[in-house]
Amino acid sequence: MSCDFMALATLGVQGLMPYEAGKPVSELERELGISNIVKLASNENPLGPSACALAAARAALTEATRYPDSNGFELKRALHHHYGLDADLLTLGNGSNDVLELIARVFLNPGDEVVFSEYAFAVYPIVTQACGARAVIAPAHEYGHNLQAMAEAIGERTRLVFIANPNNPTGTALPRDQLIAFLDGVPDNIVVVLDEAYTEYMQGEDIPDGLELLPHYPNLVVTRTFSKAWGLAGLRVGFAAASPDITDLLNRVRQPFNVSEPALAAACAVLDDTDYLQRSVEVNRAGMNQLEQGLIRQGLGFIPSHGNFITVDVAREAQPVFAALLREGVIVRPLGGYRMPHHLRVSIGLPEENDRFLRALKQVLAC
Repeated sequence: MSCDFMALATLGVQGLMPYEAGKPVSELERELGISNIVKLASNENPLGPSACALAAARAALTEATRYPDSNGFELKRALHHHYGLDADLLTLGNGSNDVLELIARVFLNPGDEVVFSEYAFAVYPIVTQACGARAVIAPAHEYGHNLQAMAEAIGERTRLVFIANPNNPTGTALPRDQLIAFLDGVPDNIVVVLDEAYTEYMQGEDIPDGLELLPHYPNLVVTRTFSKAWGLAGLRVGFAAASPDITDLLNRVRQPFNVSEPALAAACAVLDDTDYLQRSVEVNRAGMNQLEQGLIRQGLGFIPSHGNFITVDVAREAQPVFAALLREGVIVRPLGGYRMPHHLRVSIGLPEENDRFLRALKQVLAC
């Protein structure tokens, strides 16, 4: 006798598909039996971890039989030193994805609505639907957030608004004045989540800093991660900054020990490694220019990016191009799931990795 477990699941979960992450190198090695693979699929830092962070994580492993500090005292103290954030404003997460889910669990009931942009991060619709809420997707403008359309999409049942700045997977970004004007118009009882996973890569004078805006908007939550510019994607650590009232609610549903001790230690250490962050930004800037110029030479369009990746229009169905690149030992990310069937997202790598991608892409598109 069998059981229909799908019928037992909540309605929101029944309609979900698992999140599809970038293909790991080991998986491609198993599938095709090839080596010397370049992975440019998951927006990882190509420098490898900071030596300081690596040493701290290794030292923390000597206490691997002990649970980590569930409150993350030392990391919160390091965040206070680096950003000026008090501990009662901070919620630590197993990457920023973890805190995005916490926010949804705290504020969403079945039938509530969540506003976010077309082409926005795939986790937003996942956490929305898992809670039984309804996604209200505002049309994008030139692949980026159209804040006027998002404001118009807010209704009586809206509980959350997600904004990614810069946005993944398109790399588009909002200027400070537009973001402030939007926040000024959002009712106080609607929580706005500003996802700043890639903020360290942004350049220019009109760059918004969500952490500086927090004192002015009690309904604002800012999420950050150590996975990108800080180079700790494999250790999974991020945080949310918000008013004490919101932070208290998030910590009520946060799992105890949700960040491992090596991750806590590495995050503390890397915050002091300013040279590493500077090199990460410089390598990214140079690599972005390398890819842009290479794509221009091949006559390909791309979306100007403020992150550590670039989204390329290959002017044909991108899935076969992605598959052909895999056979050349180059892993990128197709964006059909984002309703961008002609686009590939390519992470910025080291110079030789970027060159490998450009050569492979030219060869594949010539076939």
